[in-house]
Amino acid sequence: MKKNIKKNQTGFLFVLPSLLGVLFFLVIPFADVVRRSFLGALSGAWAGLANYRTVFSNTAFRLAAGNTLRFEAVCIPLLLALSLFTALILNSLKSHIQFYKSCFLIPMAIPVASAVLLWKVLFHERGLLSGLLHLFHLPGEDWMRTPWAFWILIASYLWKNLGYDVVLWLAGLSGISPSLYEAARVDGAGRRQCFWYITLPSLLPSLFTISVLSILNSFKVFREAYLAAGDYPHESMYLLQHLFNNWYRDLSMDKMAAGAVIHAGVIFLMVLTLKRAWDGED
Repeated sequence: MKKNIKKNQTGFLFVLPSLLGVLFFLVIPFADVVRRSFLGALSGAWAGLANYRTVFSNTAFRLAAGNTLRFEAVCIPLLLALSLFTALILNSLKSHIQFYKSCFLIPMAIPVASAVLLWKVLFHERGLLSGLLHLFHLPGEDWMRTPWAFWILIASYLWKNLGYDVVLWLAGLSGISPSLYEAARVDGAGRRQCFWYITLPSLLPSLFTISVLSILNSFKVFREAYLAAGDYPHESMYLLQHLFNNWYRDLSMDKMAAGAVIHAGVIFLMVLTLKRAWDGED
C-alpha cells in the first residue's frame, strides 16, 4: 500500500510542472477573460450580459461565425475521409511506406509565409491560374477577392493537415491484429466486409482523437488567410479570428472577451458532443 502511494506521488511530481504551466498560462488567464466579459471596457463596471447581447447583434460577428461553422462543416468530414482513404492505401503497400509518410508530412514543415507566397503566385490576378486561363482566351481575376477564396482556404487546410491525420490513421491501423483479417478471409469475407466489420470498428477510438485534433487545427488556418488577404478579406473567408484581430486592434476588450467565451464554449460543446457519441457507440 505504501509502495503504491509513493509511486503515485512520484508520478504526480513528474506531472506537476505541466499542471502548473496549464494553470498559470491557460486556466487563470481564461478565467480573467470570463470575468472581463461581464464588465465594461472603459469603466470596468458590471455590465451583465450586455457584452454578449452586443456581440450577438453585431453583423460582423454573425458573418464570421457563419463562415467559421461552414468551414468546419466542409473541412472536417473531407479531411477525415481523404486521410483515411490515403492511410488505407499506404497501409496496403509492402515497401517504402516510411518514404510516403514523410512526403505527406512535408506541408506541415513549410513555413506559413512560403505557403502564402505560393497562394499569391497561383491565385493572383496575374498569377499562374489566370495565365493558364488566358491561354484558352478566358478572363483571369484576383481569385482571393472572389467567392472562390473560401474553397482556396479549404484546399490549403486540407493540403497542410492531410499528412498529419494520415500518420494518426496509420498508427490506428497498425494496432489491428492481422489474425482478425486472416480469420475473416477463412470464413469467406471479402475486402468490403473486412473494412466494415473489422477496420472501421477498430478505428473508432482513433476517429475520436483525430476528429478532436482536426477541429482544433482548423482554427489555426487564420494565419494563412490573414497573410494572404489582410484584415478584411473577401466576406466568404472572413472568420472569427479576423474579427477578434480587428477588435483587438480597436481595443474593444469587452466584445473580444465575450466573443472569446462564446467561441470557447462552442468548441467545448463540439468536443463534448463527440465524446458522448463515442461513449454511446462503446
